[in-house]
Amino acid sequence: MTTSSRMELVCPAGTPSALRAAVQAGADSVYCGFRDETNARNFPGLNFSPQELAEGVRFAHAHGSKVLVAINTFARAGDTNPWRRAADTAASCGADAVIAADIAVLDHMATQHPGTHLHLSVQAAAATPESIGFYADAFNVRRVVLPRVLSVQEIAALNRAIAVETEAFVFGGLCVMIEGRCYLSSYAAGRSPNLNGVCSPPKMVSYDEDRDGTAARLAGFTIDRYAPGEPAGYPTLCKGRFKAGDKAGYLFEDPVSLNAGSMIVAFKAAGVTALKIEGRQRGKGYVTEVVRAFRKAVDAAEQGEDATEIDSILASLSEGGRQTTGAYRKIWR
Repeated sequence: MTTSSRMELVCPAGTPSALRAAVQAGADSVYCGFRDETNARNFPGLNFSPQELAEGVRFAHAHGSKVLVAINTFARAGDTNPWRRAADTAASCGADAVIAADIAVLDHMATQHPGTHLHLSVQAAAATPESIGFYADAFNVRRVVLPRVLSVQEIAALNRAIAVETEAFVFGGLCVMIEGRCYLSSYAAGRSPNLNGVCSPPKMVSYDEDRDGTAARLAGFTIDRYAPGEPAGYPTLCKGRFKAGDKAGYLFEDPVSLNAGSMIVAFKAAGVTALKIEGRQRGKGYVTEVVRAFRKAVDAAEQGEDATEIDSILASLSEGGRQTTGAYRKIWR
C-alpha cells in the first residue's frame, strides 16, 4: 500500500507516566502492554494494569492520540487463556488497535472484537507479499510492523504489492534475531526472550575480571572481552565479539542503536504509513526527549524541510553514543 497522507509517529509507553509524556511530546500513537507475559517487554516495574490502561486510553484520546496494545508474544501450548483475556481487556478499555503475532490471538480478535484494528507485530517477521496477504485475508490485519532487516528499496517494493499499511522502526534497539525470538539467547539462558521480555536476563549476566581484563558472560558463555580500563557493555549474543576461523569481531551486529531519522523522507517515498520508536523499557525523560525530536523531524519532513539534524540531537541517547541506519542502508555481513 502506498500512502500520501501524513506519517504517523508511534511511540513507546512502558508506564502510565511514560504514556502521558509521549502524548504531551507529540506522539500520534503510543503502544504499551499488560503486566504479564502476553507482551514482549515483560520487565519488572513496567507495563499496565487494566485500570491503568483504561485511564491511559482516556488521557490519550482527550489529547488526540491513539493507544495500541501489544499482545505480541506467542501463547503457551494448551494455555491460550491469558492471551484471550488480555485481548478482551484491551478491547473493553477502548484500545484503538491490538498488536499481535500469534494466530490464536489474531483469530480471537478478528472473531470476537472485529471493531478493534489489528496490527501484525514485528514478532511475526512477515516480510513478503504472500505472508502479509495471508494475515490480511485471514484476520483482516490493517497494518504490519516490518522486520528490521529490509532495505528502503525492499520496503518500497513490498508496499507496491500489498494492500495494508506498513510501520517501520526508526529509532532505538536493533534486534535482528528473529525479532525478539532469538534462538541463541534461548539456548544460552534456557528462557524464552519472547515470554520473559529480555534476551539477557540480569541474573544470568556476570563480569569476571582477571589480569587480561574483563570477560562479560551470559549464563557462563563468554560474549565479549574487554581490555583493562575499557568500558564493558551489557552482554547480548547478537552484539558480542566472537572468533570465526582466523577472524575475530562482531559477527552479527555492532553494539549500536538504530537511528533512521535522516531517512524520514525516504520512508515516506517508500509508502511507509507509520514510524515506530523502540523503548518501552526507557524512562519518561528519554521518551520525552526522543519523541519531541522526532515530532519536530517528521513535521519538518512533511513540509519538505531537512530532518537530518536529528542524528546529532539524539546521538547521546544511542547505545554507546553510536548510531546506524541498520539494514535500511546496509548490506548484511
